[in-house]
Amino acid sequence: MRTVRIYHPEPIQVGTTLLLAEDAANHVGRVLRMQNGQPLQLFNGDGNNYTAIITEVSKKQVQVRIDNVAANPVESPLRIHLGQGISRGDRMDFAIQKAVELGVTEITPLFTERCGVKLDGERLAKRNEQWQKIAISACEQSGRSVVPTVHPAISLAHWLAQPTKELALTLDPRASATIKTLAPAAAIRLVIGPEGGFTDYEVAITATAGFNGIQLGPRILRTETAALTAISALQLQFGDLA
Repeated sequence: MRTVRIYHPEPIQVGTTLLLAEDAANHVGRVLRMQNGQPLQLFNGDGNNYTAIITEVSKKQVQVRIDNVAANPVESPLRIHLGQGISRGDRMDFAIQKAVELGVTEITPLFTERCGVKLDGERLAKRNEQWQKIAISACEQSGRSVVPTVHPAISLAHWLAQPTKELALTLDPRASATIKTLAPAAAIRLVIGPEGGFTDYEVAITATAGFNGIQLGPRILRTETAALTAISALQLQFGDLA
């Protein structure tokens, strides 16, 4: 049986006992119905895996003992910062989940002209929190011990204005270049439009900001499929996807 992996948002030290966070305790105790003596694997984003044993289970709390720590060498040598145009429904959730599984290091949700999603204030804060939880869950599932940061959502223009030394790429079905034509890179900043893609103006300002247009082939992909495909191709070309 596969060892259950749980994110713990605080420092972890071998030889100590700790209480799991409320959501994690509910998952372990009520959903999985795990009992005393069963093993867990914890991680807190520092790149390590912590072997733990459940020592106490109650209706609201789960206590574990930390027995061992080991580095988790699963991070890709390729750093990808994904700027993803915000889409409706669960498409954005899907894109974030799969991007994390495929090894991205940072994600910034972007407001674009065609995003069709109106978020601000408390609603935006809750959505950002949800997206970060999706990233954490994807790490639990995929075996990563470094949690990618999901930055607060900003406009495309503000993201393009951020200084960067990364290879900057825009996914554009009208571009002539492909991932195969790119020079090797260790860090990439990739921007992908929402449903309906970028407007001509947005494509133009990405070019002005130094982003190189690339395309994935002759077929037009949905935004969530485009993110998954582009990241997979980049990891295959420059990262650790076999």
